[in-house]
Amino acid sequence: MKAWGHFCTITHHKILVMRGCFKIGLYRQGLLHDMSKYSPVEFLVGCKYYQGNRSPNNAEREEKGYSLAWLHHKGRNKHHYEYWIDYGLEKEDGIIGMKMPVRYVAEMFVDRIAASKTYQKENYRDEHPLAYYERGAARLGRMIHPDTAALLHSLLKMLAEEGEERTYAYIRNVVLKKDFPY
Repeated sequence: MKAWGHFCTITHHKILVMRGCFKIGLYRQGLLHDMSKYSPVEFLVGCKYYQGNRSPNNAEREEKGYSLAWLHHKGRNKHHYEYWIDYGLEKEDGIIGMKMPVRYVAEMFVDRIAASKTYQKENYRDEHPLAYYERGAARLGRMIHPDTAALLHSLLKMLAEEGEERTYAYIRNVVLKKDFPY
């Protein structure tokens, strides 16, 4: 039963992201989004720790102190800011977040909406992804590039204030254009 529940949850999430990506013109990213979740290292952990109301990776992390599934996932999916963490150009920089290509910031935005819809179901509201981001943003520090953080935050704020369709149209018609000042 847990395996079926996990499969349905990740597939539902993937379909929501695909629809959102299609609305903003990211067809390839929509089709390929989160395919690693079906790999054994991620899927089997998801089945074991499935609860239906939050990521199974959190439960794995609570039990083991780390999540092997998450480490695998973030290393293969460019829409996660954690994928873009690297050493800075200067020695004193240490490990920092690199500026993400705008198309992956857009996919990350859609991913956050889909995750909120998947776990909050009928209680979802357009302000939920922003609230979730703001609760965790203070902990991000240097792990997300300031420009990436600013763009994501502005899109989440627009979603909360103007709704999904207007924000998707803005991403498609402004953000994803070559001359967007990012």
